[in-house]
Amino acid sequence: MMSIVGIGNGASAIAARFKEHSQYNIYCLNDKVKKNGKESFKLKTFDNPEEYEDNIPNLKKFFKDADKHVQVFIMGSSLSSNYSLGILEQLQNKKVDVFYIKPDTDLLADTPAKIEKVVGGILQEYARSGLLHSLTIISNEFVELAMGNTVPIKNFYDSLNKTIVSAIHFINYFTHNEPEIGNVSRPQEINRIRAIGFATVEKLQEKWFFQLDNPREICYYLCVNDKKLESDGGLHKRIVESLKRKNSNAYLRHSYAIYETFHEQDFGLCVAHTNAIQTNTLDNLE
Repeated sequence: MMSIVGIGNGASAIAARFKEHSQYNIYCLNDKVKKNGKESFKLKTFDNPEEYEDNIPNLKKFFKDADKHVQVFIMGSSLSSNYSLGILEQLQNKKVDVFYIKPDTDLLADTPAKIEKVVGGILQEYARSGLLHSLTIISNEFVELAMGNTVPIKNFYDSLNKTIVSAIHFINYFTHNEPEIGNVSRPQEINRIRAIGFATVEKLQEKWFFQLDNPREICYYLCVNDKKLESDGGLHKRIVESLKRKNSNAYLRHSYAIYETFHEQDFGLCVAHTNAIQTNTLDNLE
């Protein structure tokens, strides 16, 4: 089992979607909670960021049954993200993966922009220092691009959240299961900052949820229909040829693994790892 933690209203909406899968225990912390319970905790709201930092709740009892592996979701620029560093300190005896949902900084007002810069920067330093097992940065703008013209304005964020949760769930599954063939290399200890995305099965073309600066390792998780795995004798060769065309060098390496799926449609996911602080990536969004 794994625990999923959502800090704030938006992050809690993402965390709640993991309830569709039996492998997770869900913890939602936000100001919409009416009464504290086993899986929900009401966060107080304040007028300025400093008040949040001075009023970090004691969550020792709330997290007493949390699993050894915890994945935490944080929405950049939200006032509730000011709680996140204090909450993470209370999970320091756990293996913690943080998923940081980065906003469009060009559209932020002064205070949210400052919050995003501070929280995002500190989380990256936490990851680089080893206080976090990993930090995955996700941009809603990039997720929308990756989804193509399938994101209606009505239920906009729900559609994005569904895609984000699905991708993370499958990556969690791949991490704990053996592939049919291939081997995704274990990332080096220093490469704790990550991005995830879609990948085409044969050509390994990526659609990132965040364009990582200076990736050091890229792993491809490919799900192929069970019947195709039995009948397509040239598939593995085509995938390996696509992998060899990638620009691997002393600073960037690629790996892959192929899994069986009973879905009719093949699909792929990719994960990029780096130790580099991310700065101006969103400026490259087209």
